[in-house]
Amino acid sequence: MSGHSKWASIKHQKGAKDKARGKLFAKLIRQIEVCAREGGGDVNANATLRTMVTKAKAASVTNDTIERAIKRGTGELEGVSYEAITYEGYAPCGVAVLVEVLTDNRNRTGAEMRNMFTKNGGSMAEPGSVSWQFDRKGVLLVPRRFAEDDVLMAALEAGAEDVADGGEEWRITTEASALDAVKAALEIAGIEVTSAERPLVASTEITLATPEEAKRVLKVLDALDDHDDVQDVYSNADIPDDVLDLVEA
Repeated sequence: MSGHSKWASIKHQKGAKDKARGKLFAKLIRQIEVCAREGGGDVNANATLRTMVTKAKAASVTNDTIERAIKRGTGELEGVSYEAITYEGYAPCGVAVLVEVLTDNRNRTGAEMRNMFTKNGGSMAEPGSVSWQFDRKGVLLVPRRFAEDDVLMAALEAGAEDVADGGEEWRITTEASALDAVKAALEIAGIEVTSAERPLVASTEITLATPEEAKRVLKVLDALDDHDDVQDVYSNADIPDDVLDLVEA
């Protein structure tokens, strides 16, 4: 399983804690506002907004809260103006890291990002020095109870690039623009899609062979992910199952 999917799994486990303290809601609402501001408030015409609304509903954000976030984004309601920034850096072991943030204070957030990288054993990098290693992709997850042949047929005929074994789920990769079409094809075939997102996926990965290496890298990723302005953290770390099990133990 790739570093992205492992990190996503770890974030999913952290999600329960984030949700309990309202942090996950705040991140989702902020993302909805920015999507609406940049692409309009019509979910049918704005694919990025549609994805975020679906994600928010899955996290039990109420329809009223979502509607207010969209209206703040389109200017129908007064709200804070957020700026999207991507920070680049390195964790230990040469692991490349991209951090997507939404902030109302670029200088404050930039200083805090640099401090978190440095304090946790990483380092900030110049713009462009890390981002070339990542591509925006569509990633869908399907429960393993669905037959591999059925998933393959529906996904590949709709334009998916790859279907991989993700442990408890099938992990389907597409071009970012093909995500909605592949999701629709799977649902028409009666196949449940538990997650459909457009993350940044590393073209090459660095395998962390020991629990010590994994812990050092995860220390940086966890610290960054816990920041209120941070929306997503991506890395090219690949943590094998046996190493991850030892870390979690």
